[in-house]
Amino acid sequence: MSRLSETMKHELKQIQPSSILKFNQEISQIPDMVKLTIGEPDFNTPDHVKQAAIRSIENNESHYTDSRGTDGLRKAASKFLHDKYNVTYDPETQILVTTGATEGIFSSLTAMLNPGDTVIIPTPIFPLYIPDTLLNGAKPIFLDTSDNGFILSPEKLQATIEANKDTVKAVVLNFPSNPTGVTYSRKDLQAIADVIKQYDIFVLSDEIYSELTYGERHVSMGELLPEQTILLNGVSKSHAMTGWRIGLVCGPVDVITEIGKVHQFAITSATANAQAAAEEAFKNGPDDGVAMRKIYQQRRDLLLAGLKKAGFECASPKGAFYLFAKIPANLNQDSVAFCYELAKEAKVAVIPGASFGAGGEGYVRISYAASTEDLKKAVVRIQKFVDAH
Repeated sequence: MSRLSETMKHELKQIQPSSILKFNQEISQIPDMVKLTIGEPDFNTPDHVKQAAIRSIENNESHYTDSRGTDGLRKAASKFLHDKYNVTYDPETQILVTTGATEGIFSSLTAMLNPGDTVIIPTPIFPLYIPDTLLNGAKPIFLDTSDNGFILSPEKLQATIEANKDTVKAVVLNFPSNPTGVTYSRKDLQAIADVIKQYDIFVLSDEIYSELTYGERHVSMGELLPEQTILLNGVSKSHAMTGWRIGLVCGPVDVITEIGKVHQFAITSATANAQAAAEEAFKNGPDDGVAMRKIYQQRRDLLLAGLKKAGFECASPKGAFYLFAKIPANLNQDSVAFCYELAKEAKVAVIPGASFGAGGEGYVRISYAASTEDLKKAVVRIQKFVDAH
C-alpha cells in the first residue's frame, strides 16, 4: 500500500537531494581540505545582536509570537529596507517574517502556483527555486544567461513570456547572484521591470545578498515594480546570521496575506529570541555588513588575481561572495569530474557549475566566504594543479 500522496509521489520523483550538499559532504572526508564550497559568512554575528537574543531569553520571551513576526522586527525591517533601498512596505500588512529566505521562497511559490503554471528561472542560479516549483505541480522554464554576461536580457524574457503567456505565473530573479556574483544595474533592472509590467505575473526577487555589493549601490526590484514584486531579504548574509533563520517576504497586501497563510500553517511563527536579535540587527546595526563587505572585496580581488594567473576566466563579480570561474580549456570540462579531481589531487573543494543549471557546465563556483589564509593556500594549490595538468 502506498504511504504517500500519489500526487506528491509524482512530484518528489522529479526532485533529487541537493547536489551541492552531497558534494560538500563527500569531499569533507578528505584530510587537509580547503573548502570553498558553502555560501556562509565566516564572520560571527555582531555582539550587540547576540546580546539582544540573550536579553530576550532572560526576559522569558519564549512564547509564540504573531505569525507575521513581532511588531518590533517588522517595523525595524521596514525602516531598514526603506533607508537602504528606497522601498516602502507597511510593517503591519506588507511584511512577513519567515524562517530564513528559504521558507520565504517555499511559502511564496506555494501560495502563488497552481498545477500547470510555469515559472521562468534564469540560469545559472541557486537551484532551490526549482524543486519548490515542481513540488507545487508547476513547471520551470529555464533561460540560459551565459551568453549575456549572466544577465537576463529583456528581449529573451519578453519572447519567453509571449511563448508561454497562458501559463507563466512568475519570473525568478536572484541578485547579487548565487552562483555568479553578478548583479543588475538600475538600467538592467528597469528594462526587465518594463517587460514584466506588461503582464499579469509576479517577480520573485531574491535579494538576500543586497548588502554585499561592490562599487555600486544595490537597486531593488521592489522600488521599480512594487505592485508585482515579492521581495525576499533577511539577516543571514548582511549580519552573518545564517543559523538564526530569519528572513523577510514583502509585497502587496493581498499577496502577503495569502503567503502568510501558507507560512502560518507550515511553521506557526519564527523563534522569538531570533526575532529579537534580527530586530536589533536592523535597528541598531544597519551598517554591520559594511566592514564584512570590505574584507570580502579584498578576498575577491586576491582570488580573482590568483585564478587569472592560473588561466581561469571569471564572470564580473560585483556582489555576494562567489566567483563563477570558467575551467581552462586544457582541463577537464566536465565540471563534476573536474571538481572531484581538484579535491582529490589539490585538496581544494569548489562546487561544480553544473549544479546551477543550464550555462553552468564548464564552470565552478568558488566561495570566498573563507579566511584570507585559506584563500591564499587555495590559490597556490590550484596553480600547482593546473601546472601538473
